[in-house]
Amino acid sequence: MKAKFIKGLALASALSVAPTYAADYVIDSKGAHASIQFRISHLGTSWLTGRFNTFTGAFSYDAENPAASSVNVEVDVTSFDSNHAERDKHIKGDEFLDVSKFPKATFKSTSFTPNEEGGVMKGMLTLYGQTKEIAIDVQKVGEGKDPWGGYRAGFSGTVELTPKDFGMTYNLGPAAETVYLDLNIEGIRQ
Repeated sequence: MKAKFIKGLALASALSVAPTYAADYVIDSKGAHASIQFRISHLGTSWLTGRFNTFTGAFSYDAENPAASSVNVEVDVTSFDSNHAERDKHIKGDEFLDVSKFPKATFKSTSFTPNEEGGVMKGMLTLYGQTKEIAIDVQKVGEGKDPWGGYRAGFSGTVELTPKDFGMTYNLGPAAETVYLDLNIEGIRQ
């Protein structure tokens, strides 16, 4: 009896220190709990804002080892929406996004470096037929059980892009050389 008790304690002890592994999450973009928004200066006097309405993706996250985190996202560039139909048609045309040739954009992470504010996610962004490395400043928003029996984790991030770096050469003036992407990602653990 004593031997079984000791074996049971040893097994419980081993399980309690067993390493945790990264969990896989699907981004809840269809449930409207994730967004990819953009802003760009308009003549240096205000912000033109909008979003990409359709995207999919997944990420892997381990709170015990955040450096092992990764993410993959595919954006339907044709879903560009600045809340103005004529402008959207122009931006989707060949002077800007040229969605007839480049209907998708993708991001695949290559590394995550944690810091006190959250971390920096580096990866390869393919946009307008060009692939470049970018760095996204990431903050963890939270994680926990949801009311439907699942488990979720959420992050936000911001990245600055220069359209010229991706081959978009239409001149909007010096105030509009940078586009800011604000990312809000909530994932459902699989």
